[in-house]
Amino acid sequence: MLQKKICMLGAYGVGKTSLVRRFVESMFDEKYHTTLGVKIDKRVVETLDTRLTLVLWDLAGDDEVEQVKLTHLRGASGYILVVDGSRKSTLDRAVALRERVEDALGKLPAVLALNKCDVREQWDVNEGTVETALAHHMPIFTTSAKTGEAVEAMFEALVIQMLTDTQG
Repeated sequence: MLQKKICMLGAYGVGKTSLVRRFVESMFDEKYHTTLGVKIDKRVVETLDTRLTLVLWDLAGDDEVEQVKLTHLRGASGYILVVDGSRKSTLDRAVALRERVEDALGKLPAVLALNKCDVREQWDVNEGTVETALAHHMPIFTTSAKTGEAVEAMFEALVIQMLTDTQG
């Protein structure tokens, strides 16, 4: 069975761990859990007539003090950038992260989760702002780890990118 490594990237508190938990366990926890270093989960999926194991690397939040270790990204088949729609600063961190990943590893399949759409009334970021900031570099999914909105679709879109990149 194929195995693909996916890294979850973004600032602290954007919902990376919650998105992984929703995807792997179909659960959400209101309590905030800080990820220290890296947390690894797995889920078997099937798409495009291919069965594969996704190895999800939930990396500690990135900020000016603690930066994602590029060694954690080695071997990744793709990544998910996560932005908290209610905190514009998390979009700025995502743009910087994308640039660091591309400088280190080149272009990889990637999607962006504009997360926490369940509290959209608190947002100060929208899809147009994200598209402009990323210069249309990746598909954008408006997600909610709390409700599960677009979480499955986002992971499936990334898996399809990874499979078609390796088959093409």
